[in-house]
Amino acid sequence: QVRLVESGGGLVQAGGSLRLSCAASTSSFSINAMGWYRQTPGKQRELVASITSGDTTNYADSIKGRFTISRDNAKNTVYLQMNSLKQEDTAVYYCYANGRRASYLPAYNYWGQGTQVTVSS
Repeated sequence: QVRLVESGGGLVQAGGSLRLSCAASTSSFSINAMGWYRQTPGKQRELVASITSGDTTNYADSIKGRFTISRDNAKNTVYLQMNSLKQEDTAVYYCYANGRRASYLPAYNYWGQGTQVTVSS
């Protein structure tokens, strides 16, 4: 199976920064896009940021200008640099990778285990 390993979450004060990492288990995995969703109890899942294989990025309006997504193609790893964190950014952040294991298979979303980001006042 394709595994995505997330790291970098934690507890920070408002205005602080965190950097999330998400590494796919194999470099042979053909990835169309990677990114993060976040989810808080009582709220719907929200797409935070994504980056395509062509390095096209997309950001949620709520974080635009504060978060930056980037990728390391050689390591099949994406990073989410989160600056100027706000209390409303508190959530579990789930990395995803959209891709396929073979050209004849449909693309799927593969999910990381989630990492908790908590922003205190």
